[in-house]
Amino acid sequence: MKEDQKIPNPVVRRLGLYYRCLNKLYDEGIEYVASKDIASRLGIKSSQIRKDLSYFGEFGKRGVGYNVENLIKKLETIIGVDKNWNVIIIGAGNIGSALVNYPGLKKEKFNIIGVFDADRSKVGKKIGKLTIQHISQLHEFAKKNIIEIAVIAVPENAAQMVTEELEKLGIKGIVNFAPVKLRTNIPVEEVDITLSFKTLAFKIGREGSR
Repeated sequence: MKEDQKIPNPVVRRLGLYYRCLNKLYDEGIEYVASKDIASRLGIKSSQIRKDLSYFGEFGKRGVGYNVENLIKKLETIIGVDKNWNVIIIGAGNIGSALVNYPGLKKEKFNIIGVFDADRSKVGKKIGKLTIQHISQLHEFAKKNIIEIAVIAVPENAAQMVTEELEKLGIKGIVNFAPVKLRTNIPVEEVDITLSFKTLAFKIGREGSR
C-alpha cells in the first residue's frame, strides 16, 4: 500500500469485522481459511474480502487460503491494535459508565485511564476502578499522562466546546456519542445508536411488506 493512498471508510470498518472473525477462527483451532469461509460467516462476498485486503498487499495462497494466525498479526498492524491506546471518557453518564465497565475495550488494547464530568455531584465517585474527575482537572491530567483517544459522551450543547479543549491537548482522535457533527481537524468516529434502530426498523418494515 502506498503511504498516501486513501483507504475508503467502509473498507476500514470491514477490517475490524475480519479481525474479529479471524480471532474466533483461531480460538476454534483453525489454521487456514478461505475467503469464502470468512464471507459465509460475515455475510460479505468473498470477492469483497479479497479486494479489501488487496489494498494492503497479498496475504493468501491460491488453493490454500489465509494462514489465520499470520493474517491476524498483519491486521493488528494495519488497524493499529498492535499497540496499546490510552483513552479518556468525557461524560460519566450511562454511556461513559458502560464503556468503562466493558472488558472488550481493554482486550482490544484500548485502555481507559480517566473519566471526567462537569457535574460536581459525580466527582469522586467510582466507575469500576476509576474515580470520576472534574472536567477542570483535564489539562493537569494530560500533563502527566499520554492520551491518544477521547470519547465524548456529553449533551449536544457541550460537545463542541469539549472538542475544542481536546484539540488543545493534542488528542489524536475522538469517538463521539453526542448527536452533533463536530467541527475539528482531528479524526472523529461518530456513533449514533438511534441510526442502527432506524436501519433495523426499515429492514423489518421491508420484510413485512413482502
